[in-house]
Amino acid sequence: MTESKPPIRVRFAPSPTGHLHVGNARTALFNWLFARGQKGSFILRIEDTDVERSQADFERQLLEDIRWLGLDWDEGPDVGGLHGPYRQSERTDIYRKHGMKLVESGHAYYCFCTPLELEADRKTALSQRRQPRYSGKCRQLSREEVSRRRQAGEPASTRLKIPEEVLSFPDLVHGLTRFSPDAIGDFILLRPGGQPAYNFAVVVDDHLMQISHVIRGDDHISNTPRQVAVYRALGWELPQFAHLSTILAGDRTRLSKRHGATSVDHFREMGLLPEAITNYLALLGWSAADGVTEILSREQLTAQFSLAHIIKSPAVFDLQKLFWLNRHYMKGSPLERLVKLSLPVLRSAGYLGEQVGKETEQWLELVLGAVLKNVDHLSQLPDPVRLIFHFDGREAVQAEENKDVIESEDSRRVVDSFCQRVAAAGELDSDKFRALISEVRNETGQKGKNLFHPIRVALTGRTSGPEMDKLVPIFEQGAKLSLPNPVKNCAERAREFARFALKGAAD
Repeated sequence: MTESKPPIRVRFAPSPTGHLHVGNARTALFNWLFARGQKGSFILRIEDTDVERSQADFERQLLEDIRWLGLDWDEGPDVGGLHGPYRQSERTDIYRKHGMKLVESGHAYYCFCTPLELEADRKTALSQRRQPRYSGKCRQLSREEVSRRRQAGEPASTRLKIPEEVLSFPDLVHGLTRFSPDAIGDFILLRPGGQPAYNFAVVVDDHLMQISHVIRGDDHISNTPRQVAVYRALGWELPQFAHLSTILAGDRTRLSKRHGATSVDHFREMGLLPEAITNYLALLGWSAADGVTEILSREQLTAQFSLAHIIKSPAVFDLQKLFWLNRHYMKGSPLERLVKLSLPVLRSAGYLGEQVGKETEQWLELVLGAVLKNVDHLSQLPDPVRLIFHFDGREAVQAEENKDVIESEDSRRVVDSFCQRVAAAGELDSDKFRALISEVRNETGQKGKNLFHPIRVALTGRTSGPEMDKLVPIFEQGAKLSLPNPVKNCAERAREFARFALKGAAD
């Protein structure tokens, strides 16, 4: 009879001390993909033992950002589970209980050294060019002295006795990894007030929550030997470790705030789509099965994800590649969805009021359809749509880029002919617009750029932009809507431009 494998259980354990950085977001994604692909469980645990820096608002933001990325969890602080509580701040008694076990078994001891003593020892070690580590002097205290000092109320931390042997562990990414005990020393498990140290709490939590694989960033590799020592002292089996490569910026230094946007909520505010971000994060330190494909849906990522394809070398965060992926996903996304996502951006620019009706939303679909190819993300919308929401004939005439159009006699004839016909044409649609252009061409003899350039400037105030066939119905329909600043239709634009361009009334 074949022995069944233990269930796959992984966890993402952020600290609510700041925003969700892309490195942590990638860790969450890799854990989620592994769990879902292996039919396992994904657990969310909040490591909030840093009381001074942990904030409830950060926790709410973390959960919101993870959900926004499309990641769900099977157990966690908000959904419960059989292995809770899922906040470390609510598990203090559990840590103290296991700390006491280690003291009673002789694997840990009480340390009465004060912060001043420890700092003095650290400075001495550094001055002698030695690795700072605890001297172990409280290790030798007799039971009687420990009992006396404890009964006297003297503050004491709990330290683990590190054996004089190499601490090693197999890593699914880096292979067998070894650490000398000299680099570790007897580290603190519980502080004098009973608060757990990170390397103790994480082991207790991972074991009691039956975590099978610990998948995290390689900045935790130096923590792992301490955790291995705790596992051994408690007689617990190690989980499988997989440490993910560092994410670097383009200058080959560790990605940080100084490089610009690095947090999920920032990218969210920029108007990037979650599927673009998860696709891109998956490519940071991992490759698809064929080693080539870069555009992968959530379903494809889940089906293909494997720890065997994680790459050891550091991953470089390329913002332009993220934008390229975002353009791809915007192109394939329903315009109705993109309109909903763009409303805050357009409101902030003053183009929309708080209330946006169905008719306006349908019109905005035309607007986005015309300009999307010119933006990397939705927060860039205010500039390309400005020619729709704002037109000033005086500005158009005075713009340096339009100088050739204003000064050319042939261009002025095109503008004059076009503006007269627009004024008499009434409401335009694409067919009427094309017919009108044909009339102007026949009258002026101009064609190609010499024909279309002056007309574009007369209607948009710019020498380039979306196709005029798309813009004309947008101008006409937009003029009928109730907007904070009414959109001008083609006739109004042409009349206003001609007033300044053809009569020289620029002042």
